[in-house]
Amino acid sequence: MKKLILLSLVIAGFLSACHTVSGVGRDISAGGQAISNSSDAVRSDM
Repeated sequence: MKKLILLSLVIAGFLSACHTVSGVGRDISAGGQAISNSSDAVRSDM
């Protein structure tokens, strides 16, 4: 019974970590897109 509870907690931890990493990836991607847009705006002003 204790092994089942431990296994359930480990699986839940891995699943929540996947969602966290996915969110970080989206945030980094959005930041990169903002930098790219700013760069394009500066380049078009030159």
